[in-house]
Amino acid sequence: MNVDYNPGVKTQERRKRLFTVAEELNRRASRRTGEDGFRVVVTGKGGVGKTTITALLARLLARDGYRVLAVDEDPQMNLAHALGIPKEVRAKIVPLNRNLDYIEEKTGARPGTGWGLYFSLTPDVRDVVERFGVIGPDGVMLIVMGSVVQAAAGCLCPENALLSAVVRYITVRKGEVILMDTQAGLEHFGRALARGFKQAVVLTEPTYNSVQVAVSATRLARQLGIKHVHLVINKVKRESQVEKVERILNELGFNDFTTKTVIPYDELVEEYDPEIEAILGNPESPTYRKVLELKDILLKYAE
Repeated sequence: MNVDYNPGVKTQERRKRLFTVAEELNRRASRRTGEDGFRVVVTGKGGVGKTTITALLARLLARDGYRVLAVDEDPQMNLAHALGIPKEVRAKIVPLNRNLDYIEEKTGARPGTGWGLYFSLTPDVRDVVERFGVIGPDGVMLIVMGSVVQAAAGCLCPENALLSAVVRYITVRKGEVILMDTQAGLEHFGRALARGFKQAVVLTEPTYNSVQVAVSATRLARQLGIKHVHLVINKVKRESQVEKVERILNELGFNDFTTKTVIPYDELVEEYDPEIEAILGNPESPTYRKVLELKDILLKYAE
């Protein structure tokens, strides 16, 4: 069932209804006393490799025995392809933003009814994926959020409020991980989509604009209470490029990163993008080796 955008009273009622569902999801999420699993948001300028790194982390963590939920918040919606989900399955994925009435149906939320009796969605990862997502290779679970286009970043539209609330509502138990691949730029921080995440992987290329976005993202992440921010300098062809990034950071007066990882330029990534099977099948790949190190870093700081 597609979203009805008819103007007038019906639209206003729908907006109010979506906000109500979002508020209830957030209210229930706020009652949690803590989580034993962990959440990681992956962010950075467009084209820096967020989707590839997210997909590799998801598959590697799943192979370590973790129950992984990958969340695709990027409007390009390439994470399913990168994870290795078959084309025929990808074709059936409906982003949550295109079917918000379906969210209402699956949560059991209805206006004018008692939440305790009719709000049927549990915060269990499997329940959320069973209703909204798909399962890919190595058991990685995926939900695709899509993105509601707004004229101004940080808009508190009901669609974005509901999409954000669905992610925050999920309880991450011991042995479970949420990895969120975000759209380019900083809008997801502007609307606090990453609230509740404890770690961020911020990717940059060795260019001024890319580093500048990484610094802005890190500052916003800190404001949201994200404790550990890991800088990844991607697609590095020579040592002088790492030195360049350090010079830019010094110029910007910011170097507040928990860890730094340098990933060399990798022909396999360029040749097979967005697919990662060739990388996973080649332990000598520089990308494979460095993402393996990054995975261990995330596990260390999740303790």
